[in-house]
Amino acid sequence: MTNYPTPPYPSQKQPMPGSTKAMNPRPDHGEETYRGAGRLAGKKAIITGGDSGIGRAVAIAYAREGADVVIAYLDEHEDAAEVGDLIEREGRKVVLIPGDIRSAEHCRSIVRRTVEQLGGLDILVNNAAHQATFKDIGDISDEEWQRTFETNIHAMFYLTKAAVACMKPGSAIINTASVNSDMPNPTLLAYATTKGAIQNFTGGLAQMLAEKGIRANAVAPGPIWTPLIPSTMPEEAVEKFGQQVPMKRAGQPAELATAYVMLADPLSSYTSGTTIAVTGGKPFI
Repeated sequence: MTNYPTPPYPSQKQPMPGSTKAMNPRPDHGEETYRGAGRLAGKKAIITGGDSGIGRAVAIAYAREGADVVIAYLDEHEDAAEVGDLIEREGRKVVLIPGDIRSAEHCRSIVRRTVEQLGGLDILVNNAAHQATFKDIGDISDEEWQRTFETNIHAMFYLTKAAVACMKPGSAIINTASVNSDMPNPTLLAYATTKGAIQNFTGGLAQMLAEKGIRANAVAPGPIWTPLIPSTMPEEAVEKFGQQVPMKRAGQPAELATAYVMLADPLSSYTSGTTIAVTGGKPFI
C-alpha cells in the first residue's frame, strides 16, 4: 500500500482552475506506479479535463493499457503538454484539444477531430467539471449557476450525443459523478446538484443505449486531491481535506484510475448503468 500524505495539508490557495505543479503535496497520478496489462489495446478514448487531477490519472492509465487518447481541456496548456508527453512515452497517439466545452459546437468538434485523427472512438470519459463554494444561496450568482450546469451537465449531453453517433457496439461511456450525487455538501450546492443530475443521466443513458451495445457507467469519487481543491475551497478546508472519511485522508487521482479502466474494459461487457464509489471507506447510499 502506498503511504499517501494525510491532513493537515500545508495552507495554500490558487486561482481557478488551479495548477498541478503548484500543489503541495503534489498529487499522484500514477506516473511512477501504474502498470498496464493491455486491457485497452487499440482503443480510442476522449477524456475531458484530462490535463490534471482525475482525468490526468485516467489518461496515463489508458495509455499504459494500450489506448490512444484525446485530452480535451480548457486552457491549462502546460499541464496538458505534460500529460501528452507521458502518453507519447508509452508509444501511444495523443491529441490535445483546448477549448470551452460549454460550447455545443466545440464538443462536436472534439468528437469529429478524434475520429479524424485517431481513426475512431471507443471510450468517452466525461470528467471535466466546474465547482465553487458558497455559504449562502444568495451568494450564488445566476451566471455561476449557469456556468456550473453548462460545464458539468450540458457539455456531457453534447459530447455524449456526438460520440454515440460514432461509436460501435462494445464502446463505453464513463461519467464522473461524485459522493455529492447522493450526499450533497451544502457549500457546493450548484456542483452537487449537477452531480446528482449526472448520476441520473448515466442510469437513463445506459438503458437507452443498451440495444446499441454501448455501455454507460459513472464513478463517484469522494475527497480527491486535485487542483480544484486549493483553487475553489477555503484554506482552512484545504488543510483538513479528507479527514471526514474513514481513511482520514484525501484520495489521490491514481487511486481512481483502476475504476475507469475496469469500466472501459471490454471484459466488463455486462456492467452498465452502475456507479462505482471511490470514497475512502465512506458508504455511498
